[in-house]
Amino acid sequence: MPESAAARPGGTARGRGGPRQVGDQVRDSPREQDVPTVLEVLRRLGTGPRGLTEPEAEQRLAAVGPNTAPAAGTASWAGLFLRGVRDPFTAVLLCLALVSAAVASWGTACVILALVAVSCLLRATGEHRSDRSATALRDMVSGTATVVRRAAPGEPPRERELPVGELVPGDVIRLAPGDLVPADVRLLRAHGLTVHQAALTGESAPVGKDAADPPRRVRARGPAEVRGGVPGGAFGRPQLCFQGSGVATGSATAVVLETGPRTRFSAAHDPGGDATGTAAGRPASAFDRSVRGVSWILIRFMLLTPPLVLMANAALRGRGLETLPFAVAVAVGLTPEMLPVIVTTCLARGALALARTHRVIVRRLPALHDLGAMDVLCVDKTGTLTQDRPVVAEALDAAGRPDPEVLHWAAANAWWTLQLADLPAPDALDEAILDAAQATARDAAAPVPGGAHDGVDAVPFDPARRLSTAVLRTPGRLGTHTLVVKGAVENVLDRCALDPAEHARLLALATDRAEAGHRVLAVALAERPARARPYTPADEHGLALRGLVLLRDALAPTAGPALTVLGERGVTVKVLTGDHPGTAVRACLDLGVDVDPGQVMTADDVDRLDDAQLASAAVRTAVFARCAPEHKARITAALRSAGHTVGFLGDGVNDLPALRAADVGIAPRGAVAAVREGADAVLAEKDLTAVGHAVAAGRDAGGNIATYLRVTLSSNLGNVIAMLAAGLLLPFLPMLPAQVLAQNLCFDVAQLAFAHDRPHPAVLRRPTVLRPRELLRLIGGFGAINAVADLATFGVLFLASRGSGGLDDASVFHSGWFTENLLTQALVMVLLRVGRPTARRGTPGAVGLAALGLSAVGLLLPVSPLGSLLGLTALPVTYYALLVVVLALYATALRAASRRWERGHRDRREAARV
Repeated sequence: MPESAAARPGGTARGRGGPRQVGDQVRDSPREQDVPTVLEVLRRLGTGPRGLTEPEAEQRLAAVGPNTAPAAGTASWAGLFLRGVRDPFTAVLLCLALVSAAVASWGTACVILALVAVSCLLRATGEHRSDRSATALRDMVSGTATVVRRAAPGEPPRERELPVGELVPGDVIRLAPGDLVPADVRLLRAHGLTVHQAALTGESAPVGKDAADPPRRVRARGPAEVRGGVPGGAFGRPQLCFQGSGVATGSATAVVLETGPRTRFSAAHDPGGDATGTAAGRPASAFDRSVRGVSWILIRFMLLTPPLVLMANAALRGRGLETLPFAVAVAVGLTPEMLPVIVTTCLARGALALARTHRVIVRRLPALHDLGAMDVLCVDKTGTLTQDRPVVAEALDAAGRPDPEVLHWAAANAWWTLQLADLPAPDALDEAILDAAQATARDAAAPVPGGAHDGVDAVPFDPARRLSTAVLRTPGRLGTHTLVVKGAVENVLDRCALDPAEHARLLALATDRAEAGHRVLAVALAERPARARPYTPADEHGLALRGLVLLRDALAPTAGPALTVLGERGVTVKVLTGDHPGTAVRACLDLGVDVDPGQVMTADDVDRLDDAQLASAAVRTAVFARCAPEHKARITAALRSAGHTVGFLGDGVNDLPALRAADVGIAPRGAVAAVREGADAVLAEKDLTAVGHAVAAGRDAGGNIATYLRVTLSSNLGNVIAMLAAGLLLPFLPMLPAQVLAQNLCFDVAQLAFAHDRPHPAVLRRPTVLRPRELLRLIGGFGAINAVADLATFGVLFLASRGSGGLDDASVFHSGWFTENLLTQALVMVLLRVGRPTARRGTPGAVGLAALGLSAVGLLLPVSPLGSLLGLTALPVTYYALLVVVLALYATALRAASRRWERGHRDRREAARV
């Protein structure tokens, strides 16, 4: 018989990539084998129920490596650079460079290649910096596992939290609801355990798991069973759980079989995939779809431009292939080459600033834009709007009037029940009552709760009775015991000596308070002759109702101001909770949110609506109560189908479906592991204030991206229209290819300033959404204005050049138009900033400085030695005087059009909201 793994050092057998574990038996066979028993598994792994010792774990960690996927880490420089080459715009530019080289236009080809190299280099630099920073920040949300280990062979085992990367085969771990299974494991014990393993099998429902040893031979499932949706092979075995699944219910103890790249989760994902942290197979975000839509429309224009220029020049001017370099240059001029660089830089800078300043980690860069585009935020009530604890709101007597004595008796019950029933700690309601009584005692210089009485006996709370009883000896009343009973209103009233009318009145009073969002407890008293034998539930009768204690959820201290800020920024907050509708509405009212009764729906209401009806109702509903996880997910999807960009903030397993259904999922750092790992953004604390900061950062980044697109596309489109017109009107090319490309390169470099700009504060007041049709309509209008300014420049050149060749002087025309183009582009940069420009402390800012630099290049380059190499020459003084007039008129028209567009955009947004 061969030597067992347990007999070898470390309890494992060496193999490629690490030790051979019991899981290999499952993997190596095409048919199911005998499932090993618990004892066999422990023997093969060289471990036991008490776990490994620390030296054994260290030895195995050195042998098998950390429990991390092989794709973890940052992408290489070469990989990032090649990813930039695969960008659609870059691919089109390379094709244009090849066309230029094919017709021996080497200058044009070299300039295009330089543009490609600069764009890819800048993009790779930004992504590399972002990847490194994200890797460093990932420790803030790294997962941990509860591991059972011993310090030495003779020491007792103890549980402790370890990073999942330190797990090794043979470790014994504990699993609880919400945990991610950190490795491939074999269950040792399980209680009501179900797991989500959709990431591995596609099953939407949780799968039951059990640690019981199976019969010695397991029948192999046939192909029909596997195709029918029952997971075959190892995934169908109830004794095994796999990395990537999440615990839905129950608890378990398990032993680790496989870690790192040898887990089935790692084997199912290509290690050579994208290392940016984007989940494989994730659907494109709203931002990705918008940018892709704009990009492909522009690419179609770029591919259409060269043949259009060639045909027009051939038909009207008799020119042939000699105009091809110019046609290629015109197509390049329409290209926003810096778009990938600007997008990556804006999002990366925003994400890093958000993490450092407000401790919010964006796990997926496009999610930052989606945060800025978000106009609906769905939240749970508990832990977000309220703290996870109740507080006393009021104490009332039987007539419904405020009475502090009722709180006194309730506190005495809580205090002595805790002391005499030998309970480990008070429950949340008793703790709230004791805190309130303690505060009242300090204010009135009265004894602490329970201090005025001597406790005799207690009958602790029982879920069946739904009440508790404390028996007290009151000073000055010898021979008498006072029973103080506290609990659910119905149960206490049933034990009181009341006529039916009074019983109904008190029950209606309590119901009214409960409907108003309070938790209601009743307090009743009874006098009994003193006795030595213990008290029992049978003594709880003939009570006299003393009053009611009303409790409410403690409000989160920052929730009110945060809701105000989100409302000012155009984000509507909707509450999705499993609580009573009155409780949710009470929390909203206490926070100053005016909730109309017609804006409340329950899960039953949701179930009665189809998807189209729910989408309409969800928009006007503020509170959804009694929601199960499937209701939260359905409501979130309905809001998205209604055209909203939806965020969801959650921290429990029941929030996972809604988190995945939202445009952007948000989780606090303290959320269960499965939720935290599936979120797009992770908050240091569950605080709406942090969400407000994330929205602001997303809108800053989105505003800069939108500014870049509207500026570069409107300017480029105007130039292309003017070039096409000039090419047909002039006896020579309106601009040499090298001049077009040089001008384009200067403009691209200047526009990098948008990545470092701070948009106008007005940007924060509305979602920043990239809508391709709206953007194209905008650049069409502004591009036409720019084309008119260019054509007006032709007239200026004609007037300024009379007597020296006029428009027949190609070098004068090229120089004049080159200067005018850069000056108008500088004006566009300043005037078309989103939200209109504002001066800040007398400094021009990054965009202002870039515009000044671009203007200086336009004025000085034609008279410099480099200008002569490009075919540029000095211009007459008259030209500059007339150009000032053209630029002033252009700026006026552009500012008027910008204001009109902003006003129309605002009106359309208000109409859509109504």
